[in-house]
Amino acid sequence: MLHAEHLTKRYGRRPALTDCTLTIPAGRVIGLVGPNGAGKSTLLQLACGLITPTSGTLEVLGSRPASTAAHLARVGFVAQDTPVYASFTVADHLRMGARLNPSWDQALAERRIAQVGLQPAQRAGRLSGGQRAQLALTVAAAKRPELLILDEPAAALDPLARDGFMRNLREFVAELGASAVLSSHLLDDVERVCDHLVVLSGSRVQVAGDVPDLLAGHHRLLVPRDQLDRLPAGVEVIHVEHADRDSRVLVRAEGGLPPTPWPTEPVRLEEMVLGYLTRAADPTAARAAVPAGEVRR
Repeated sequence: MLHAEHLTKRYGRRPALTDCTLTIPAGRVIGLVGPNGAGKSTLLQLACGLITPTSGTLEVLGSRPASTAAHLARVGFVAQDTPVYASFTVADHLRMGARLNPSWDQALAERRIAQVGLQPAQRAGRLSGGQRAQLALTVAAAKRPELLILDEPAAALDPLARDGFMRNLREFVAELGASAVLSSHLLDDVERVCDHLVVLSGSRVQVAGDVPDLLAGHHRLLVPRDQLDRLPAGVEVIHVEHADRDSRVLVRAEGGLPPTPWPTEPVRLEEMVLGYLTRAADPTAARAAVPAGEVRR
């Protein structure tokens, strides 16, 4: 669905995305997570063709983003502020969608509008934040894209509106048979709807993969502080959290964790993500916790 090779985007001297090499398979709902300023919006805007790379290459659905009108028709995009036209009615938005998109599905659009309680005569400027998000999602999905790209569309919504938006997103993806990329800093939303994860921080990809594989490849060890230098070879230390006597060590062991004398616990998605974000914010922390020769970095 998306393939990037050494993808880099700078704004002046400031790097927004650095040396990003990434392959995302089709048929997934991808969660793109990271702190503010991590490069999430930049990656999605590159994927939509709204901006161009400083260097490196990016293919979306096998082609350069926005290379042709036909390629644009295969991608639906909901920007961060879920933009709609304030003076347009709901019906105006559907008419505009029908005029601009060759594969527009009017029946789908009308059915979804009715399901979320929008009236065709309502002006978009008088809708609530949740209603505007539902309208923007409907317009993006009714063009029947192969790929839906959503840039933190539910960040400003209250919990009830966010729940409705996420439920409708899952339904759209299932109905369309599409792939989707959802950028969010709300890990609950990602865990609820996504089966593939990309963690961005500091303008770089920290980890990526199918969620079940990532969780199976990460472990939490409870290690006495005076035995941290005895971690098995071949594991990658992601994060270390010290207590009085023991340390909680988040490790990655893709080929399976070697036998250890210490208690081992499964890792939750939130803990794994926060471990990578913490390491990206202070890259010396994990290295300082364990002698460099004992771990694979």
